[in-house]
Amino acid sequence: MKFCSFSHRDIARFGLLLPDDTIVDLPQAGKSLLGDEESLFDSPDLKSWLSHGAKAVESAREILKILEGGGQIDADAVFGKDEIRLLAPIPNPGKIIAIGLNYRDHAEEQNVPLPKDPLIFAKFPSSLIGPGDAIRLPEISQKVDPEAELCVVMLKNGRGLSRESAREAIAGFTIGNDVSARDLQFSDRQWVRGKSCDTFAPCGPFLVTEDEIGDPHRIDIELRLNGNLQQSSNTRNLIFDCYTLVSFISQAITLETGDLIFTGTPDGVGVFRDPPVFLKPGDVVEVTIEKIGTLKNPVTS
Repeated sequence: MKFCSFSHRDIARFGLLLPDDTIVDLPQAGKSLLGDEESLFDSPDLKSWLSHGAKAVESAREILKILEGGGQIDADAVFGKDEIRLLAPIPNPGKIIAIGLNYRDHAEEQNVPLPKDPLIFAKFPSSLIGPGDAIRLPEISQKVDPEAELCVVMLKNGRGLSRESAREAIAGFTIGNDVSARDLQFSDRQWVRGKSCDTFAPCGPFLVTEDEIGDPHRIDIELRLNGNLQQSSNTRNLIFDCYTLVSFISQAITLETGDLIFTGTPDGVGVFRDPPVFLKPGDVVEVTIEKIGTLKNPVTS
C-alpha cells in the first residue's frame, strides 16, 4: 500500500493511492465501508492513524481490497492528483533520526574505513518539507548539497527492540533528502546545525509498506540535479540494514509512531565531486527510489 498526506482546498487530509492513480481519503472511506472503528476513523492525521498499530494497517488494507473489488464510496472522498497537493507523508514526526556513512560506496569515495556501529545524528522536525516545496538556501552557507536517502517510518513505539521485532515495528518506507550545509557541518565538527536548517529534510511522496516494496535492501536509489544523474546506487550497499538500525537506535532511544529514520546516502554527493557541486537558486532536485516514487523539490534563496 501507498499511504500519503495531502492538502485539498487548504484542508490537510491523508489517504491511500489507488491503482487508478487517484487518492482516497482514508477516514472518510473507512466510515463508509467499515464504520465500526470510530476511534480509528476519527484520526486527524496519518501519524494518529498509524498509532493504532496493526489494526490501522489491516483496516487500510481491507478498505483497499473493497475498493479494488468494486466497492463504492462518495465521490467527494476520492481525488485526482491534480486536485491536491501532496505533503510529507508524516507532517508531524516527533523525531527525525539520521545515519551517517552507511553506504559502502559513500565510505569509499571519502577513503574512510567502514564504521563498526551506526553513526547517529538528529535532524530537527522543523526542517521537514514535502514534495514540491522549495529548499531554501540559508544566507550563512555557500556550500549546500542534497543526499538521496531511504527513510524508515515507525509504526509502533518501542525500546530495546530485537532485530526481528524491529521489522514488525516499521510502518513502511519513504524517500528523504538529507540536505546539508557542508561549511556549517565541517566548521562545527558535528552535523546537527548543518543538516537541520529550515527546509533541509524534504520527504515523500508516499509511505509504502514492505509488502509492496519487497526487500527494502534490494532497490535502486538515485538523485538527479537539473536532470543530470548525480547519485546512483542500490540499497544492497547499505552497511547497516533498516532492521539493524531500528534495533540499534532503540537500545538507547525510545522510538515512537511516526518517527523518521534517514538511513544514509550513497556515493556521488556534491561536496566530494571534482569539482564540487553545490545547490544554487533555480536548481531542481529529484530523488527516485524504486517502488516508492520520486521526490522533487526546487531550490530557492
